[in-house]
Amino acid sequence: MKSLLPKVTGSLFFRLFLIFSATVILFFFVITFSIRQIDENWRRERLNPLPVFYLDNVRLLVDAIGIPPDLQRAAELARDLSLTIIIRSPHINWQSDDESDLDISSTVFVRTLSDDSQMLAAGNEQVIRVARGGYEYFLNRKAPSLSDYDYIVVYLGLGFALFILFSNYWLVRRLMEPVAKLREGAEKICAGDLGYRVEVTREDELGELTESINHMADSLQSMLEAKRQLLLAISHELRTPVTRAKLQLEFMEDGDLRENLSDDINEIDLLISDLIEAERLSTQHSALILDDVDFADYIRMLAEQFQHYEGGLEVDLPDTDHSMRLDKLRIRLLMANIVNNAIRHGRGRPVTIKVAFEGEQRAVLQIIDQGEGIAAEHLRHITEPFYRVDSARQRNTGGFGLGLYLCNLIVDAHGGTLKIDSQPERGTRVTVSIPIT
Repeated sequence: MKSLLPKVTGSLFFRLFLIFSATVILFFFVITFSIRQIDENWRRERLNPLPVFYLDNVRLLVDAIGIPPDLQRAAELARDLSLTIIIRSPHINWQSDDESDLDISSTVFVRTLSDDSQMLAAGNEQVIRVARGGYEYFLNRKAPSLSDYDYIVVYLGLGFALFILFSNYWLVRRLMEPVAKLREGAEKICAGDLGYRVEVTREDELGELTESINHMADSLQSMLEAKRQLLLAISHELRTPVTRAKLQLEFMEDGDLRENLSDDINEIDLLISDLIEAERLSTQHSALILDDVDFADYIRMLAEQFQHYEGGLEVDLPDTDHSMRLDKLRIRLLMANIVNNAIRHGRGRPVTIKVAFEGEQRAVLQIIDQGEGIAAEHLRHITEPFYRVDSARQRNTGGFGLGLYLCNLIVDAHGGTLKIDSQPERGTRVTVSIPIT
């Protein structure tokens, strides 16, 4: 029982329950108190609609108004004594309060007060009628409106209600603060930053969830790092037998068997090189060898090796070049992979290599083909390792599915972005944007 109590009191749901319960109770008390105060004040005003003072001094009131009635004096008395005074005669139809809805014609006799005065009832209202000198004087207590005290009570009640609401909002927001940190952490981990950890400052359910997410990131980081190390180790170990196979191949007689074995060994060697390069360019191992390069001129030089393409290669360069610090070997690999893809899938149609600069900020390289294109369902996966649009994985339709993955790593290592736009049967546009500085 003792161990259960701290767990319950420290629960996020329990604290939210307390907050909402306290809010409901406080609202109930504030509203009840405000209504009770206004009702009591109203009752005091309406308890005796016609106090004894008016009944005892009704003649004095009529005498003060006069016969014939002094309407200005009647208006002053009505204002000072909070009365509604109505005067009727064949020549006068006057009342002090234009907003009064008192219907004199529907009054009912209640009792006689004196020789010339009576008590009447108009609904729930009490009315005194005085007939004197051919005039009828009707006196009724004016219905009280909200007083300054009532308004103060209303405003104080609203103020307390707003204070409770804002306090409630602040408390809930404070309780839910870790949710924003968890979302930020999940987004960073999802983006590949497996070294990020969410700070744990709570011991409730959100604190436990934070620890679980951190533990998940630890496990993912350990598994991926183990995978990298295993892949690198296997790749390096495979280099030795591949090298020996190449040496043995040199002693074989020329023929179809030797040529086929040479092609297979070269493919294995290329796959190993791509795997090692991919791991070196990953977040844990990226290291660039940077040189000052005139970007447009360097792209022109790299494009020369593809001039043999029968479909035609068009190179569009700007008039002004910009010097950038790039890893020349990686940019050469990037260019080779993208242009070879364009040639392989271009169906013998022209391929365009275009260079542009966005002011002094970014260099943009575009490789455009007019070939078979890529379906929309494949575009989001095309830069994933070992992903190929051709599920049959025939060697004559592409490589190992590492080319665009390597390109994406190279561009990311240079702080740039790689974007692929494509439509089936209309071609593909690959856009590489790299910061100049």
